[in-house]
Amino acid sequence: MAEERGRRLPLRALLRAIHRDVGYLAVGLTVVYALSGLAVNHIGQWDPNFTAHDRTVELGPLTGSDDAIVGAVAQKLGINDPPREVYRAAPTEISVSYPHRTVHIDPTTGHVLDEGQDARFFLRAANWLHLNRGKKAWTYAADSYAAALLFLSISGLFMIRGKKGLLGRGALLVLAGMAIPIAYVTLSGGP
Repeated sequence: MAEERGRRLPLRALLRAIHRDVGYLAVGLTVVYALSGLAVNHIGQWDPNFTAHDRTVELGPLTGSDDAIVGAVAQKLGINDPPREVYRAAPTEISVSYPHRTVHIDPTTGHVLDEGQDARFFLRAANWLHLNRGKKAWTYAADSYAAALLFLSISGLFMIRGKKGLLGRGALLVLAGMAIPIAYVTLSGGP
């Protein structure tokens, strides 16, 4: 019996060590996927990729060609990107499209409305990864992470013996964890 027990301990200790190290590796990706998942789950309430900005600036009457006016306004607003499109929407409005913003200029009064979006740095990158916008190369990383999570969940079942392990309350918790998605799919009508 002591000999049999001696064989099991090294295997359990090895499993614990591998589980621990894979868990440490998974922390960074888990944070990225968890925060992105929370953000994307609430996409109806807010834009997880961008914050909207809307500001008004009064510059006084502006004269010259449309290009000169657009250049002067861009300099005052600190816009360094070249405009995508400049057009006269009305005699008193020049609309200028930039990446992620549009500027509306009334040259007669100098009233400028700058509206657009600023990227949420971390969340936009996390969502890009989570939704696999990086495609082929990121697919390998995401698949490896999924395999690591599978390993962590399965190896975790065998970490503790006895009434606190899989043959005790662990079995009840595993069943409860499985029941949540099954119940939701069943009660919601499923896909």
